[in-house]
Amino acid sequence: MSAYPNHTKQQLAAGKIAIGMGLRVSRTVDIATIGKTCGFDWLFIDMEHNSMDVDTAAQISMAALPLGITPIVRVPGKEHHHASRLLDAGAQGIVVPHVDSVEEAERAVAYCKYPPIGHRSVMGALPQFGYQSVPVGESTVTANAQTMVVVMLETPDAIAKADAIAAVPGIDSILIGTNDLCAEMGIPGQFSDPRVEDAYRKVIAACKKHNIHPGMGGVYDPKLMEKYIGMGMRFILSGGDMGFLMAGARERATFLHGLKL
Repeated sequence: MSAYPNHTKQQLAAGKIAIGMGLRVSRTVDIATIGKTCGFDWLFIDMEHNSMDVDTAAQISMAALPLGITPIVRVPGKEHHHASRLLDAGAQGIVVPHVDSVEEAERAVAYCKYPPIGHRSVMGALPQFGYQSVPVGESTVTANAQTMVVVMLETPDAIAKADAIAAVPGIDSILIGTNDLCAEMGIPGQFSDPRVEDAYRKVIAACKKHNIHPGMGGVYDPKLMEKYIGMGMRFILSGGDMGFLMAGARERATFLHGLKL
């Protein structure tokens, strides 16, 4: 018995980009099908910047699994239960925000991966296996291979440590939180600033050196996205449900109000 494959890991392993849709306002399981139909590779189920509870995030994760759109949860903190409860409920990846050191990256792996890689607690039948009974010796190895551990670097100090953090065994991706990074640099919203580009180059080089995947969030201008993807960014948070909803709604409202009566 094999687990539901992690589509995003497959995309990245093949050298392709993997694009994610952020969830801030969505609260029902149909968003998984909507995301898949729209062509996204993963859902960024964001528990840091909205009021979504564990149960809602778990239900969306479970709905995403059989569809082949990867449920990835940004947890609200760094406690072990933030990661383990969502992984036990169906998430195929965890994003840990505000990682500033090798030690914090190591803890993220410890909470998300089973021994011998980490120290995740073993439970019974998992949704990632369709709740079928799988020998523990097999299920833990497979789950480790299919689970993504993503750490967010969001300060200049963290960027300076990118090479050491990328070298931590069990890390799959480094995701730059560009909004927070710019705020910490004193240049809020200035995503084209040379200092941002320099940070991107450092992270891309570190990821390439250690065979993991560089990612970006917060940059949604098409020209900048194209530029940074051209530099090597691969794990791409491409926007969120609120922004997509407002853009479509605004366009329709503008059209209708512009009609001559």
